[in-house]
This record gives sequence, structure tokens and C-alpha cells, in this order.
Amino acid sequence: MPWKETGPVLERERLIDDYLSGFYSVTELSDRYGVSRRILHKWLSRHNEEGIRGLVDRSRAPLRIPHRTDESIAERVVAFRRRFPHMGPRKIVARLSELHPDVEWPAPSTVGDILQREGLIVPRPRRNPPAHPLRPRSVPLEPNDLMTVDYKGQFLLGNHRYCYPLTVVDHVSRYLMMCEGFESTGYEHTRRAFERVFSEYGLPRAILSDNGSPFGSPGLARLSRLSLWWIRMGIRVERIVPGHPEQNGAHERMHRTLKAETARPPAYSFASQQPRFDRFRTIYNDERPHEALGQKRPASVYTPSPRPYTAKLPPIEYPGHLEVRRVDPNGTIRWKDKPLFLSHTLGKEVVALEEIADGVWSLYYGPVLLARFDERERKFYG
Repeated sequence: MPWKETGPVLERERLIDDYLSGFYSVTELSDRYGVSRRILHKWLSRHNEEGIRGLVDRSRAPLRIPHRTDESIAERVVAFRRRFPHMGPRKIVARLSELHPDVEWPAPSTVGDILQREGLIVPRPRRNPPAHPLRPRSVPLEPNDLMTVDYKGQFLLGNHRYCYPLTVVDHVSRYLMMCEGFESTGYEHTRRAFERVFSEYGLPRAILSDNGSPFGSPGLARLSRLSLWWIRMGIRVERIVPGHPEQNGAHERMHRTLKAETARPPAYSFASQQPRFDRFRTIYNDERPHEALGQKRPASVYTPSPRPYTAKLPPIEYPGHLEVRRVDPNGTIRWKDKPLFLSHTLGKEVVALEEIADGVWSLYYGPVLLARFDERERKFYG
């Protein structure tokens, strides 16, 4: 015989039937059904007033909530979110508090509940942050102490041409100095882009990049033409460990936001994609509070560098005790009357060697130690 289906309402109906039968006292029914006398009288009273419908559970939500967010405030929060659909609750509260300081805005958790209720937030699973096996050498404390640069991964536009967005960020203030799409990662247009950045914002003390072109190369000390130019201007060049993009984590996190807001889906052409980048940069700098800045906007923290950019490069000077050599266009120098290959990247540049032990030399380009040279083996190390 099949199991008899039951539930709270059916059990209450049975309780009422047993009570109306007259065979059980209230105390006996309380023991039989495992409820208190007060609860039993409650269901008897509801049944007398509403019949079977009175045995259904009622909502326990309070009729009046004194601290409920005012509907006009909720509407303004929703309208702001619709205007900036990628801002989270904390950024929305920070920006609205700045724009309207006379209004008492709800807490970010309440804003999150409002947006979730309106279907404007889709919860996503949390994940543990990645480990950082190696930190950059410098410890940036002020704007322009460290500039981070990268070419975000290429993507296809609607006309089937690849777009390579170049992004340049001040690490301390998170100020996005450039976001511009190019057809490749070539040296010439990348250098022109940095000339515009340096002309507008001045020179940083250091630049952190990955090891890919045009920032690095497979050659000696992973130098590229672009990094040589930075060194000539007195900028310290820093690199992440190959295969560890998390060492430039703040920049990579910005790229994730950039992709979500400008390239899903991508525009048809460069002419229509670049305005998306420009709008993103304006909102990112001027409108969007940044969590790493205590919900301040990057534009309110960044200040231009006191080191101005000049197109004329200063000469490279070495102490008198160093062996100075000019690299020929093929990347070689003369050492002990024999050609010694250094790197094609160093072609036409001036390097110097300093003997630090018997037959062991340090190879420098300006202030940068490139490698150690063992003249007996005629081999570079490091």
C-alpha cells in the first residue's frame, strides 16, 4: 500500500477533526501532535475565523520596517547602476556620497540587496586570490614611482582584424594614462604612444612590464629597443618573472574590467572600438571609485611627474676605469682583437666592461648591469 502523503496543513486538518470529534481533550491532542496548548488554540482560533484557509502558514515579515530604505533612495541607486552597469555596491556608495554628501546613503550591503532584487547583480562564486611567488623590486609609495604597462590580449573586431590594446597605468594612484588599440605590438607605434604619455604626464621612476615584445626580447638581459630607450631617459626597467602575470596583478585585474566593459562584444572596427576605450578610461579615472584607494577615484589621487620629458636623449657616460666599446650594427664589439657578439638590440649603442676578478667582467649599459663575462670561455652569464 502506498505511503500516505502528509504535510503541515494536512496535519492541522487532522488535529481539527480530532478535536471536533470530542474524543480528545486539548491536553491529549497537544501530546498526540507534539505541539503546545498555545499553538493548538492558535490553529483552532484561525480555523474558526477562516476555515481551512486559516491553517496555511502566514508570512512572518513585519508589517512595518522602520529602517527600510526609502524607495526614492533605492530608485536613485538603481538609476546610477543602470548608468554605470559595471560599478559594484561599494563604488556606487562612494561615488554617490561624493556627488550628494547631504543624502544619507545606505550601506554597500543594502545597496547590493537592492541591486540583486532588481536583477542587476548576478552572484558569482568566490575564489582564493592567486599566490605571488615574487614581488617587484621597487616599493612604490607615490604617484609616478612605478608605471605598469602591457598589451592586453588581442581580440578580433567585427571586421575580422585583430585589436591589441596598449594600457599604461600609474601603479600607486591606479590612474589609467593610456588605453589605445593598435593592429600589432610593433616598436614604432608603441614608442610614439609612450612619447605622448611622457609628454603629458612626465617620466616615471620605474616601469614594470612582462617580457614579451616590444617590452622585452630573447636577447641579452631581455633588452628590447623600447627598454633601451627607457634606460637612456633614466627610467629603471623592471620585469615580472616569465609566465607569472600575477606579479602585475593590479594591471591584469584592470584588464579584466576593460574586457568586460569594452570588448563583449567587440566593435566592428578600430574607428568604433577606440571611443569605447576612451569612455572606459574617462569613467575609470574620473567616476569609478577604486577599492585599493579606499574608494577614492584615481583622478583625485594622481599628480603629474615632476620629471619632464625631453625628446633629446642624454649621453651615456661611464667612469674612466671602465673599458668602453661601441656596438656595431650587427650587435658585436671587438674584444682582444676578436669579434664578440652581444645582442642585435644593442646595435650602435655604447657599452662598458668592468673587471671584477681575474678574467671576469661586468657588462653595463648605462647604470644597468647586463651580464657577467668570462673572457676565458668568451661566454656571458646572467
